[in-house]
Amino acid sequence: MTHRTAIVVKGYPRLSETFIAQEIRGLEERGMDIAIISLRHPTDGHTHPVHAEITAPVHYLPEYLYQEPRRVWRAWRALKKTAAYKNVLHTWLRDLIRDRTPNRVRRFGQALVLAHELAPDIRHIHVHFLHTPASVARYAAALTDRSWTVSAHAKDIWTTPEWDKREKLADADWLVTCSAYAKQHLESLDDSNCKVELVYHGLDGKRFPAAPTNKSSRDGSDPNDPLRILCVGRAVEKKGHDILLEALARIPFSINWQLWHIGGGELQDRLRQQAENIGISNRVIWRGALPQDEVRENYRNADLFVLASRIGNDGDRDGLPNVLMEAQSQGLACISTNVSAIPELIIDGETGVLVPPEDPDSMAAAIADLAVNVERRLSLGKRGDARVRADFSFDAGVDRIAEKLGAASTVSERNAA
Repeated sequence: MTHRTAIVVKGYPRLSETFIAQEIRGLEERGMDIAIISLRHPTDGHTHPVHAEITAPVHYLPEYLYQEPRRVWRAWRALKKTAAYKNVLHTWLRDLIRDRTPNRVRRFGQALVLAHELAPDIRHIHVHFLHTPASVARYAAALTDRSWTVSAHAKDIWTTPEWDKREKLADADWLVTCSAYAKQHLESLDDSNCKVELVYHGLDGKRFPAAPTNKSSRDGSDPNDPLRILCVGRAVEKKGHDILLEALARIPFSINWQLWHIGGGELQDRLRQQAENIGISNRVIWRGALPQDEVRENYRNADLFVLASRIGNDGDRDGLPNVLMEAQSQGLACISTNVSAIPELIIDGETGVLVPPEDPDSMAAAIADLAVNVERRLSLGKRGDARVRADFSFDAGVDRIAEKLGAASTVSERNAA
C-alpha cells in the first residue's frame, strides 16, 4: 500500500499563508501523496493560483465543537475504549490545568475527530504552527500511534508557553523552523539537542520573474508623480504600521510621496483614523487583501518597500517576512527593522536598510534618504535581488522537507508493520 502524509494547517486556503500552499505544491511535484487537514474553513475573498494547482484533498475538522456535536461524539465513542485513550486524556488534562481556555478544550475535540477520521493509509502527520495545530496533531498522533513532525514559523513560537513548546519538542520526531533566530530559541528547549533544524521558506523563482530593468527614478520632487512607497502586511500590531504612518508624517514637505498598503487585518479602521488625525490620509491608498498577481505588479511598480516590524505586547513578532524576499526579488530597495530574523535577510547598508523598531524618526530619515538618493536606492534593490535569489532558494527548502518527510513516513511504516 502507498502511504500518504497528512499536513495539518490552521485554515485552508489562506492568502496570508500562501507560503504553506507553495510548499505543499512543491512536495506534490516531488512525488509525495498528501492529504490536507484544516482546523478552519476559508474566510478570504481571494485565493492564490497555487491553490488551484494543488491536487491534495482537503478534510475540515469541526471549527467549533458545538457546531458538529454528533461528529465529536462518534469520535469519542470509538476512541474511548482504545489502549491509548487514557494516556492521551491524562496528557490533555495536564495541559488543561495549565491552560484553562476554551481553545484547549476545542483542541482535544478536534484531535478526537482527526484520530477517528484519518484514513488508514495515512501513517504520518506533519503540522504547520507550534500552537493550536500542533496540539491537535500531538493528541491525534498519540491516539493512533502515528508519528508526527512540526514546521514552526513566527507567532506560533512566540505566543506559545515554554512548557508547551518543550513538551511538544519531546514528543515530536523533529521540528523545522524558518529562521536562525527561532532555531536558537527552540534549541534551548530541546532536551535531545538534535530535533530542531533550520529550513528557510525561500523565494519561488517560478512565481517571481526577474526584476524589471527599467525601475523608476522618481525622487519625490514632482507632486504629479510622487515617490511610490509600498507596504504589504496584515494590519496587526507586530507589523508596526502605526510607526510607519508616524514616520511618513515626519518626512520633509519637499518630498512628495504616496503610500500603497496591501493587506487585511483587524487594525485597518484604527490605522485609517490615525492617518486622518496626523494629516496624511490623502497620501495613503488602502488596497486591502489582493491576489498575488496583483501584489507582484505592485512590487514591480513601486519605488521603495517599507516594513516597520516590531515585537507585539503579547510577544508576537515576525520571523523572516516573505514579503521582504518578494519585494527584493522585484528589485525594490527595502527598509525594515532589526527585529527577530530580518537581519538574516537584509544586510544593513548592503542589501537594504535596517532601523531600530519603534523609532519613527530613524525610519523617516531612511525613507527620505532613499527617496532623493536614487542611485543608492536602485543599487540596494539590485543587490537585494541578487542575494535573495542566491541564498534563499525555495527549491532547496522544499527538497529538504521532502527528504525529511520521506524518512519519517518510512520509519512510521516500519513501526506499523
